Amino acid sequence: MQLEFYIRNFISSDYLSLLIFVITLSLISLILFAPFNFYTGYYLEHKYNLSNQTFWKWILEGLKGSLVGAVIGIPLLFLFYYTLKSFGIIWWLPFGVLMFIVSVLLAQIVPIIILPIFYKITPIENESLKERIINLSKDAGLNVQNVYKFNMSKNTKKANAAFTGLGKTKRILLGDTLLDNYTEDEIETVIAHEFGHYKRKHIIKNIFIGTIFSFLTFYLIAQLHKVSLSWFGFSEITQIASLPLLFLWGAVIGLVQTPISNYISRKFEYEADNYAVIATKKKEAFIQTLEKLTDQNLGDREPHPLVEWFFYSHPSIKNRTKNLGELN
Repeated sequence: MQLEFYIRNFISSDYLSLLIFVITLSLISLILFAPFNFYTGYYLEHKYNLSNQTFWKWILEGLKGSLVGAVIGIPLLFLFYYTLKSFGIIWWLPFGVLMFIVSVLLAQIVPIIILPIFYKITPIENESLKERIINLSKDAGLNVQNVYKFNMSKNTKKANAAFTGLGKTKRILLGDTLLDNYTEDEIETVIAHEFGHYKRKHIIKNIFIGTIFSFLTFYLIAQLHKVSLSWFGFSEITQIASLPLLFLWGAVIGLVQTPISNYISRKFEYEADNYAVIATKKKEAFIQTLEKLTDQNLGDREPHPLVEWFFYSHPSIKNRTKNLGELN
């Protein structure tokens, strides 16, 4: 509250005051958590030989991420405060609609605008692999004409692939670490897994589930925020100094939702695994690929069941191979 009072001594605009308030808190948070971020994001990655970044490249990537986040986040921050001032306690409804629209737009622009800021993306040169992947996409009901690689190795030794975008911006992206260390059969099973998410309608289901979770979360945050204002000496929901309470309640609700969303995600992963084997008829190659990815990415092969239930969005390799072993 004192910070808001101090800022308003110099700035009369609500929106500019909000921006200065958020930037100040962000800088304080950055300083407080700098040792933790360094330890988890840089030190551990180098200790276990997973990172290819120098310290300054790590800093640069972090700055780029912060700038991109600011370009997207600041307009959303202003739009949120506008809905808060305009709609009062029911701000969650128009803001939920807004966030749904933004998420759809971001899904379309991430592959063609945002990812190239961080990676060099080029068409793959392996025509044999490209033909395999395009044929797989047709079997999944997709119209994909181009397959791309990105220089994942500039930051990490980990390997990954992704199927991103919506509509005309759909992209198949293969990390160069995957292309350099895996056979065509193995890569084919990885991409078949990604297509399995499309074939089993996980993308649509995730949009539907995510929308429900978002509206429910915003609703609960709005109610809890209003109820808790008096606990901290606030009187209005539009008071800038009270807005951190929104993030506090959001974190609490997110913690409760985590095992639910992770359970759904793991269920979808099993279904995509099954599709990969059925579509390629290469169960052994897929299992071998999962084993190699686990080793390369230093995944925990057998986490405690409670840890996996709460924290894991993907099943452990032990449970994935067990599931595939039961597949005829």
